[in-house]
Amino acid sequence: MARVYNFYAGPAAIPQEALKIAQDELLDFQGTGISVMAISHRDKKYDAVHCETIALVKELMGLGDDFEVLLLQGGASLQFAMVPMNLLGKDQSADYVLTGAWSQKAIKEAKIIGKARVAATTEEDGIFRSIPKQDQLDLDPKASYCHITSNNTIFGTQYRQFPNTGAVPIVADMSSDIMSHTFDPKPFGIIYAGAQKNLGPAGLALVIIRKDVLERCASGLPTMLSYKTHAEKNSLYNTAPTFPIYMVNKVLNWLKAKGGVPAMEKENNAKAKMLYGAIDNSNGFYKNNIPAEDRSQMNVVFRLPNEDLEKKFVADGLAAGFVGMKGHRSVGGIRISIYNANGLDAVKDVVAFMGDFASANS
Repeated sequence: MARVYNFYAGPAAIPQEALKIAQDELLDFQGTGISVMAISHRDKKYDAVHCETIALVKELMGLGDDFEVLLLQGGASLQFAMVPMNLLGKDQSADYVLTGAWSQKAIKEAKIIGKARVAATTEEDGIFRSIPKQDQLDLDPKASYCHITSNNTIFGTQYRQFPNTGAVPIVADMSSDIMSHTFDPKPFGIIYAGAQKNLGPAGLALVIIRKDVLERCASGLPTMLSYKTHAEKNSLYNTAPTFPIYMVNKVLNWLKAKGGVPAMEKENNAKAKMLYGAIDNSNGFYKNNIPAEDRSQMNVVFRLPNEDLEKKFVADGLAAGFVGMKGHRSVGGIRISIYNANGLDAVKDVVAFMGDFASANS
């Protein structure tokens, strides 16, 4: 079987080392004689994987005892509703910073639940080309929380410095850049992420919630929509998504073996520098209109001189073994997603392809 480079924005590449372990254990999980997909979520051998996964999240992200780690279903999109259901009281308001399609979806759900306001937006004619700076934020000091999307897969922007919200906890959708770089988790009340970009397969949402924020979550919610339910039961109130959790465990162990998040950050910086360098040094053949300080290190978006060349770029790239390079349908262009699982070799090879393509088509 010929392996290809997977540049899809999500579901995205999973480290081959993690996939190989899963392949070897698929039919016989740790001597049980059955697949991990078929073992009970109450079995001691599965429970060890479950608890180790939570411990690895805490270790790799430098989380202290003041955070709970939840492994939930429904992806990040369910969290758009769960966050306000749990935190947005009847007489309260929440701030939302709009930097792309996913933050727009998040505030849409919040407004169904209660009062939510736009604290800042960088939208111009339906396009988000930047991240708002601190002096552009209209923050409510009495807000229940301030919601941000740390990385924007469609428009190719990313927070390099998180906003200062004072005593108001930050709630962050980190689906597409979690564990790609280091940061201080203390200002964050909730961090959530769909697993299918940097953590593993689709079907799981990682939710990290600070304990003081958990304590003020609403009571009287439907049982499955309450963070308190899942925290009290160690994310085992109902049948957990055992196979996605198992795969996240393998990915996190792979990440730890590579040197953890600091080592991954160093590699991601090198990958982004290389790829943006190819764009910026192409004499205008490739164009990225994002300010340098706001460029995503996970989703690199750019345009070619015309759409016909973009179609040819995608087709020739596919023939060369690069899949998933077509931009999001809402904006077009090209998008190369270089999540943790895509190493330096993947970026070196696609940069070489870009150089050859520009030379042949200029």
